[in-house]
Amino acid sequence: MNQTAKLILQDGTTFTGQSFGADHSTSGEVIFNTSMVGYPDSFTDPSYTGQIYVATSPLIGNYGIPSNETDQHGIPKYFESNKATIKGLIVSEYSDNHSHHQSVQSLGQWLKDNHIPAITGIDTRRLTKIIREHGNTLGKIIIDDQDTPFYNPDLENLVDKVSPKEVTTHGNGSKTIIAIDCGMKNNILRSLLTRDLTVIRVPWDYDFIGAGITFDGIFISNGPGNPALLKPLHQILQKALALQKPIFGICLGIQMLAHSAGATTYKLPYGHRSQNQPVIDTQTQKCYITSQNHGFAIHEPSLPPDWQIWLRNINDHTIEGIRHRTLPYFACQFHPEATPGPTDTMHFFDEFRGMLG
Repeated sequence: MNQTAKLILQDGTTFTGQSFGADHSTSGEVIFNTSMVGYPDSFTDPSYTGQIYVATSPLIGNYGIPSNETDQHGIPKYFESNKATIKGLIVSEYSDNHSHHQSVQSLGQWLKDNHIPAITGIDTRRLTKIIREHGNTLGKIIIDDQDTPFYNPDLENLVDKVSPKEVTTHGNGSKTIIAIDCGMKNNILRSLLTRDLTVIRVPWDYDFIGAGITFDGIFISNGPGNPALLKPLHQILQKALALQKPIFGICLGIQMLAHSAGATTYKLPYGHRSQNQPVIDTQTQKCYITSQNHGFAIHEPSLPPDWQIWLRNINDHTIEGIRHRTLPYFACQFHPEATPGPTDTMHFFDEFRGMLG
């Protein structure tokens, strides 16, 4: 771990540390996450595709990486996809000395196995303040002076990279739903399967209506990148809205639902990425603590009048949930399935299941 590595921001600001991951250079959008735990879940969340992850928690790696053990559904228990999805990792202090009853290897070795560069010894407090003041920025991790160009993930359809290419069916429940997989986390699939559902998992641009599939409801998953680029999905969902069957969306799912209804989205200055975001229900005034990972939000003035703002972020008042005023459509911007984070809103899955009859 004595190999010199640099993080260079787009404006030329440079941080120097030591490499503890893969020994190649990379580039992406530099974002920060204030979570203190749950990095195996976060680093495998497809929503982080294209991003260099800055951990503001000062010590990372001390509980290692767990095994690939699966549950009764055949879904990995401790990871949100089958590989690391971040472009790179920046930490203040890395601990190679890991200790946890589930740990089977060090974080550094796992990052090497997954070809993810990582740097320790960086002043992450200073770096985070730069991002908060100037907004998310592009950056590159340089190992052994192997230069690489900057890369802007917002210009690319990242969902097409992480969405499955084939239609698959999971479970054998009494009700059937279409799950539009834009980079769906494993615990979302688990949360659906445990509620007596048959889940037909389809690619992001698959016209399941034109294919003539019989179903009772639609789920729209999380995923990475710029929601405005997914125009084929906007058009599919416009047809789905005409069916008036229950629809539930999470994270990118709320943005897709908004676009299909005629609204627009915009880029947040530095996004919401943490496990302690306070959200308030505008109807009941009940507050939830939520797990969040997103860089875009719904542009409030563009939301059509037949939709209502259901949930708001207490910190910056951005939209965190929408509902249709008369039809069974609802979505949230955060992650009720957690992994990592609190499970305050897990009952949203029960509400969706109840809409199916």
